[in-house]
Amino acid sequence: MEPKDYIVIKIEGEYATLKDIKTEGELFIALALLPEGTDLGTKLHFEMLEYTIVE
Repeated sequence: MEPKDYIVIKIEGEYATLKDIKTEGELFIALALLPEGTDLGTKLHFEMLEYTIVE
């Protein structure tokens, strides 16, 4: 699976909606799978089955 970059566009309860920066596709994912400190507008990088916050 290739690396991807996302931005958090919505948080509802324990779930977040991520928008793929390149393709603009959306992904619905549990907040528990995202790094601590993830909030609206956070940019995330996904690689090797791990999300990291991008400054």
